[in-house]
Amino acid sequence: MKNLKQDYYNAAFSHIYVEKAVADHVRTKMILSCFPSASVIEIDHYKDVFCRRGQDCGKQHRAQKLILAEKKGKLIYRGAPVCQNFGNERFYYTSCIMNCIYDCEYCYLKGMYPSANLVIFVNLEDFFEEVRQLIKRDSLYLCVSYDTDLIALEKIAGYAGAWCDFAKGRENLKIEVRTKCAHKQFFGEREPSGNVIFAFTLSPGAVAAAYEHFVPPLSERIACAAKAARLGFLVRLCFDPIIYVPGWQSHYQEMLDEVFAAVDPEKILDVSVGSFRIAKDYLKNMRRQTPDSAVVWFPYQNDAGYCHYPDELMEKMEQYLFSKLEQWTGKEKIFLWNETGKQQL
Repeated sequence: MKNLKQDYYNAAFSHIYVEKAVADHVRTKMILSCFPSASVIEIDHYKDVFCRRGQDCGKQHRAQKLILAEKKGKLIYRGAPVCQNFGNERFYYTSCIMNCIYDCEYCYLKGMYPSANLVIFVNLEDFFEEVRQLIKRDSLYLCVSYDTDLIALEKIAGYAGAWCDFAKGRENLKIEVRTKCAHKQFFGEREPSGNVIFAFTLSPGAVAAAYEHFVPPLSERIACAAKAARLGFLVRLCFDPIIYVPGWQSHYQEMLDEVFAAVDPEKILDVSVGSFRIAKDYLKNMRRQTPDSAVVWFPYQNDAGYCHYPDELMEKMEQYLFSKLEQWTGKEKIFLWNETGKQQL
C-alpha cells in the first residue's frame, strides 16, 4: 500500500481533457498549472471521454486521466437510502468532482461510473448558487464528498476549503466532508466552523492492506482526525463500511484501541457504524470488472435490490462495533445504520 503523493498525481494525470467551453475558466487554468508536463486535449463534452465504451474501471485506475468540465442541469440531489442521514430530514449530496484518486475495491463508484477517470467540474459557483436557493426554503444537510475525496484533491482543486468558506455564516446549512485522507496541513491552515463536519472513514490495517489501494495508512488517518479534533473541528469517525475479513473481531478491536489511544472521545461529534451494502446493479458491474476480488465476490444477501452481508453476520459485526464503541463514546454518540434505512441511536 502506497501513500498518494504529488508524483502519483503527475503519473496519473499525464493527459488532461478539457471541455472547450471551460478552457478559459480561471479554475481550469489554476488546475492545469499544477501539471505543466501534462498533455492537454480539448473535447466538446466530458462524456465523450468518460462514457467511452469498453472501459475497465479496475484496470483503468492505474492510468487514470483528468477531465475538466462544466456540470449542467441539476447539481444537488437527495441522499440515497443506503447512506446515513444522521437524523437530518433534508439530506442531500452533490458531486462537484466525480471519481476518486483512491482505489478501494469495495467502492460503489466502480459500479456506478463507466470509467475510472476523474472529472472536476470547474463551475463550482453554480453549485453554490443552487444551495443558496435550497436554503431559502429550509435548513439543509449536504454531503459534498461522497463521490470523491475532496481533501485528497485539495492541493490541485481547493474545493474542500471553498465549501468551508461558503458555509461560513449560513446557519441553516450543515456540510459533511468525508475523507480517507491524512492531510493534517489542511486543518492547521483553517479555522474550525460550527456547521462543517469532517467525517474520517477508518478501516483496520488488514482491510486497508487488502482492499484500499493508494490510501494513507490507518495510523496517519487517525493522527489527522486527532489533530482536527484537538483544534476544535467537528469530527465524525466513520466505521462504515465494516468489511468482513478472517479474524475480523480482533482486527476491529486492534483498530479501535489504536483510534482511542490517539483521539479523545470527548472531542468528537459522533461516530457512524454500518456494514458494507451496495445496490445490486453496482455490485454486478463490479464483479464483471474484478473477478478476483474477495470483497466483491462475497455471497451477499439481496434485499429489494440492495446487497449486504447475510443478516446474522451483518448484525453480529454491527453489534460488535456498537458494543465496543459504547465503552468509549457512550451510545448517545453512535449512529447505527440498518437495512431499513432508519437511523438508530
